[in-house]
Amino acid sequence: MDFQKLLLQAEKGLKEEDVQALAFLCRELLSYHSASVNSAKELFTELQLQGYLSAEKPHLLTELLLLIQQRSLIRDLNFQPSLTTNLISPFRKMLYNLSVDIDAQDLRSMKFLLYRSLPRMNLDKMSTLEVFLEMEKMDKLSANNLTELENLIKTVCPVLQETIKKYKESQVNYRCPVPEVAGPPRDQRWPVEQNQSSMNSNNTSIDHAGEEHGEGNYEDLPCRLRALTTQGSSCCQSKCSEVQPTSDTTSVKTDPQASLNTSDEGDIETYSMDAEKRGFCLIINNYDFKLTKFLRQREGTNIDESCLEKVFQWLGFEVLIEHDCSADRMLSLIQGLSTMDHSKMDCLVCCVLSHGLEKAVYGVDGSTVTLEELKQPLNASRCRSLAGKPKLFFIQACQGTKEQTPVCVQNDGPIKGSLMHDARKMKQSIPSDADFLLALASVPLYVSFRDKERGTWFIQSLCQNLIKMVPRKCDLMSILTKVNADVSQKTDHTGTKKQMPQPAFSLRKKVIFPVPQRDPPKLPNV
Repeated sequence: MDFQKLLLQAEKGLKEEDVQALAFLCRELLSYHSASVNSAKELFTELQLQGYLSAEKPHLLTELLLLIQQRSLIRDLNFQPSLTTNLISPFRKMLYNLSVDIDAQDLRSMKFLLYRSLPRMNLDKMSTLEVFLEMEKMDKLSANNLTELENLIKTVCPVLQETIKKYKESQVNYRCPVPEVAGPPRDQRWPVEQNQSSMNSNNTSIDHAGEEHGEGNYEDLPCRLRALTTQGSSCCQSKCSEVQPTSDTTSVKTDPQASLNTSDEGDIETYSMDAEKRGFCLIINNYDFKLTKFLRQREGTNIDESCLEKVFQWLGFEVLIEHDCSADRMLSLIQGLSTMDHSKMDCLVCCVLSHGLEKAVYGVDGSTVTLEELKQPLNASRCRSLAGKPKLFFIQACQGTKEQTPVCVQNDGPIKGSLMHDARKMKQSIPSDADFLLALASVPLYVSFRDKERGTWFIQSLCQNLIKMVPRKCDLMSILTKVNADVSQKTDHTGTKKQMPQPAFSLRKKVIFPVPQRDPPKLPNV
């Protein structure tokens, strides 16, 4: 039967409450609020557009129908119940299971308890799932914030506490599920902007933390992330160019805990970089902070975005760019990365361009995400397909509000003139898990600078030195040391503003990117 006719048959077998449940379960996969889904047809169309549902990949629909106990419909559609995708988040499943067991009296009691904290308009008419959505909207419920939900359930229906307890236990021992369904074509692309130029002009500014606020909502796990599929300056000293991956390094893919293979005691092994695909590169570019009262727009960040995209595409990464993310949106993007299959990839890159403070970065809503929260979903226990592989974070944001004098270095945040810094307050964060790199734009407590027309000192130096030094087979730490040296020499037109980047890492081996076969991208002269 034609797949569209099959979907039409499925729609006819679903009640209004079934459609609401399916939309709720798919909330992280949709590009818009699930509350705006009015019919199964609309839901199916959106899932098809996002690459989750097709004649070749009907497994998500099977999973959804199983979750809402529509086994007879699965049989009528000739679907195989054993073939599902595991794309629906455990958090969403847990909330749905709660809603099934909450009866009308329990729901009335919940609404009574929430009467003062949720908007009263239409509260009486809301279903249990709609109440959960409203709690999420009001930032009273998320995958990482179950306190109010637990208090409600404990009061209204204590027997259901076990459902929440099992969910929390499953997340502690969570292992990255591998989606069984491929995504949309590789040529899918997202808009980017253009490059940067020199850094010592008087057009520099600092993206300071102290100017605007709003609120975030932990909602749609970005469907585009799940849908992605991939394909596969002084120079460093001569010994750097002699370092090459050996056959021994491939052991990291099968045995992440394997000790270093050393022919000589002083040798350092190299991470394997011979997979079919290099990996994903997520760029989070936060520019528009107008929702807040204490954070300025990050002029010039588009230049950094464009340079990063060009350089990491040149290095063989599949680049995804997300603009103006709230704190919860950033978390959902990282969670999206953690649920993807990285088994045929070498590593992962995440670039965050935003305002920052000690140990954290800002979302455009004025809420913060700690560096530890960015790392946690990607560690070896949460994402097995990245175990033993390098996870590389490049953070362009202030670590504080202090400005370094010429004996030190500068930051990316707000100040007079054209120099800007992305700041609030930030300490050095040494990764606790293996195989992480956090390349920070500034040392703890200090700001980092951004030229409004040429981009940030740190990102521009990083891009330029990757282009210069990767062809020489230099390892990433040597490249970052050169970035440190270059940025430390920069200053504004007054000669008073300086900046010192700082990498923090738990890498066990050298990161040496294979030399690309194509010519490097053209970047501005800095």
